[in-house]
Amino acid sequence: MTRGEGTIRLRPPRNRVDTRAVGWWRAQCLLLTAVPVAVLGVLGAFIAPARLWLLLPAAVLAGAGLLCGVLLPLWWYRTHRWEVTDDAVYVSTGVFLREWRIAPMSRIQTVDTVRGPLEQLFGLATVTVTTASAKGAVRIEGLAHEAAAGLAERLTRITQDTPGDAT
Repeated sequence: MTRGEGTIRLRPPRNRVDTRAVGWWRAQCLLLTAVPVAVLGVLGAFIAPARLWLLLPAAVLAGAGLLCGVLLPLWWYRTHRWEVTDDAVYVSTGVFLREWRIAPMSRIQTVDTVRGPLEQLFGLATVTVTTASAKGAVRIEGLAHEAAAGLAERLTRITQDTPGDAT
């Protein structure tokens, strides 16, 4: 946030996610569409009378999944941002519905690092910052796992030094 003439202006967070997040998001998109395409394909192969009605949607879904798997992760990479200051955690996400989340250090209750199987494959991790917010936790996805561990350690240190009851 910057101050000017008595107003506070919110600026976009400075940090991008790791470039490997594009591959991770791409793999998620492709796996998400591969399962229904495979089911439709197998059913189409075994049920001759419904073959056209099963294989046609499989082909359409495969094409849409491939298109989404190529384009969306690039778009997400351009729009996902994060930043941690001594005062707060800032996260900006979304493509069509833009969401900006700010978690003041005094409201942070826990900091977790998660690495799912695909994230491990790509060397990535997610840092989840749980706050007293009704909106839920703030998630910073697509970080290099070393950077995520360092960030979790830094957030823990800062929150311990920040007065407040995190409720």
